[in-house]
Amino acid sequence: MNQQLINTIKEHSKVNRVPFEVMMAIIEVETPGYGFDKNTGKLLIQFEPSWYRKLEPYAPSGAWSVNKVDVQSKEWIAFNSAFAIDAESAMKATSIGLPQIMGFHYKRLGYKTVGDMWNDFKKGEHQQVMALFRFILTDKNLLQSVRTKNFHMIAYIYNGAKYKEMAKKWKREPYNISLEKSAKKWEFKKM
Repeated sequence: MNQQLINTIKEHSKVNRVPFEVMMAIIEVETPGYGFDKNTGKLLIQFEPSWYRKLEPYAPSGAWSVNKVDVQSKEWIAFNSAFAIDAESAMKATSIGLPQIMGFHYKRLGYKTVGDMWNDFKKGEHQQVMALFRFILTDKNLLQSVRTKNFHMIAYIYNGAKYKEMAKKWKREPYNISLEKSAKKWEFKKM
């Protein structure tokens, strides 16, 4: 992440009274610290078949229905398969960019359509960071959790009630612990 973007996050954190280190932790834990694939230049995505099934219950099986990986090339194969069936549902069922916000949140973020959200995120990481601020500021419980550094509640709201179960299944550190560690690291860097 470049220094200009970090400075933007610092500035907006101060204006919105949210801890800079928590904002940086969310970005760092959600993605490798950038919103576009370093190899292809494409937007980072995480296609969620379970959400797609809810949005498009009659979709025939395909590459989209077997997506259980976190590899960008395979994420795009699954996404494109779903997109060919129902573009809007595919975009809604995918988390994108630095903040990895699900497409179905597009209205909450101020976009008229999910396609508008995707197009804005494709413009750059600055737009993605501004969407992350809107995402937090439009959820009073998430905002309170961020301001008080309640990492369990941030994880619960941001990644769902089963975030600990999923971490165990994937043999990863639980989201709340990763957030807290990252926030502590960024707290020293904000000076």
